[in-house]
Amino acid sequence: MILIALFFIVGLAMVAAGWTMTGKLMGLGIMLVGLVLLLAALMIYNKRFE
Repeated sequence: MILIALFFIVGLAMVAAGWTMTGKLMGLGIMLVGLVLLLAALMIYNKRFE
């Protein structure tokens, strides 16, 4: 449960930080890594219900 919360918070923060870097390629990279962390948190959460 802690891992899910950690991935969610860090992923959301990375997406928000990348969003502020308008027009920079580094911002897009940060947002993509944040998206991967959010999807990983969702995957870990859904693993229980398979």
